[in-house]
Amino acid sequence: MRPAPDRRTFLRIGGMAALTLGAGMPAAAGPSRSDWNALAEGLDGRLIRPGDTSYDTARRLFNPSFDGVRPAGVAYCATPSDVAECVGFARRTNVPLAVRSGGHSYAGWSTGTGLVIDVSPMNKIIHASGRATVGAGAKLVDVYEKLGASGVSIPAGTCPTVGVSGLALGGGIGVVSRKYGLTCDVMESVQIVTADGRLLTCDADHNADLYWASRGGGGGNLGVAVSFGFRTHRTREVTVFFLHWPWARAAKALRAWQAWAPSTPDELWSTMHLSRDGGTDVQIGGLYLGGRADCERLLDRLADRIGAVSSSYVRQTSYRQAMMIMAGCSTLSVSQCHQGGSLPGQTRDGRLPRDNFTAKSHMAYRPLSEAGARALVAEVARPGSHTVLLDALGGAVGRVRPEATAFPHRAALYSVQYYAHRTGAATWARTAHAAMRPHFGDHAYVNYVDAELGGWRSAYYGANAGRLARVKAAHDPGRLFRLPQGI
Repeated sequence: MRPAPDRRTFLRIGGMAALTLGAGMPAAAGPSRSDWNALAEGLDGRLIRPGDTSYDTARRLFNPSFDGVRPAGVAYCATPSDVAECVGFARRTNVPLAVRSGGHSYAGWSTGTGLVIDVSPMNKIIHASGRATVGAGAKLVDVYEKLGASGVSIPAGTCPTVGVSGLALGGGIGVVSRKYGLTCDVMESVQIVTADGRLLTCDADHNADLYWASRGGGGGNLGVAVSFGFRTHRTREVTVFFLHWPWARAAKALRAWQAWAPSTPDELWSTMHLSRDGGTDVQIGGLYLGGRADCERLLDRLADRIGAVSSSYVRQTSYRQAMMIMAGCSTLSVSQCHQGGSLPGQTRDGRLPRDNFTAKSHMAYRPLSEAGARALVAEVARPGSHTVLLDALGGAVGRVRPEATAFPHRAALYSVQYYAHRTGAATWARTAHAAMRPHFGDHAYVNYVDAELGGWRSAYYGANAGRLARVKAAHDPGRLFRLPQGI
């Protein structure tokens, strides 16, 4: 039996929750030293500036590709009032803003040359009567652990250090989405500091337009989210699995998986990884909300279509341990399943490395043809270090109308992520994405934000783009929150 993948393996193949918490535009004439000093004095949290001991750590994102960006300040905001103070500072001094929760923005837009608002200190997690109140800075590994102690959870992704804010604001594809929906589907409320410095509570009955836009419109566009109210589900024993096949069966496995995955019960979520990293590999992994025997019966139907597996790992376990396995942290403690350090969001015994990568995405609205499957396999077989990740949708995700939330891809069968490392990564991702465009069309996931994507407005938001633009105009007419791909 092959062991469950460790976190380094998961980092090589990417996570489901990379985020788009935005960045500002290049700074004009900036604030004075006294302006910065006044801001620092007005915060309950901490402002870190160039020259401070922690600056080189505080300015970094998850992806070292953006280490060259040097913000004028990083504000670790402890309260919504801190956020409002920073927003007012930016408005008065014309300093560009970036907003950061986990720092996983694929395009690096959770940093910038001006002021970075980091919400990591606002990470409190409370559960009562089937509802979780979660601070915008909470990391997913902590959300799963704290809620799991009460026997509940929310649908979310696998990457443990992703911040809940960016994940939820962009939609939130995750390991139980087919049963319980996207993260944004269980978002019952969100508190947001808007461009005028007000703290607004948004739900179906209050500021409903902003609530709608916050469920899939992407982070960094409309304000700074500081807290969420989520509907929870009870946890149970689950089964996790990772099956592998020889590369010669890659195209056959792909065709079989895309026919099988949407037809399985909602309790089963699966992901297919086609990888080249030293060698080639075909993996289908996932999670089943039930016992091992029932899961294996479903997996046998897939194996019957593909052929005998080369290795397998199938294990029934607790929900909390399953989330650690899916995070690649099965041998670590929760505290170790963080990045190491003493700043908010880090732990002193954290062991998780950062990851240098390039990525792009598609959303698959129809199955690949035989020619399309062969084309994708051929792209993966090219030299380099890269993976294509296909995450199953359908189930509860598809039972929500496309216009009901800002996330439009309700009819998609699965998401597609092109994730590459090392020399030639950007070229491979660009080439593979272009090669598959005739097969997948022009649909993309805003949480896998792509700075090179043409027609991004339609690709991310579809028919919801117009309504999003109207919400933006109503709540940020001066465009204080600006992204290169901002609504």
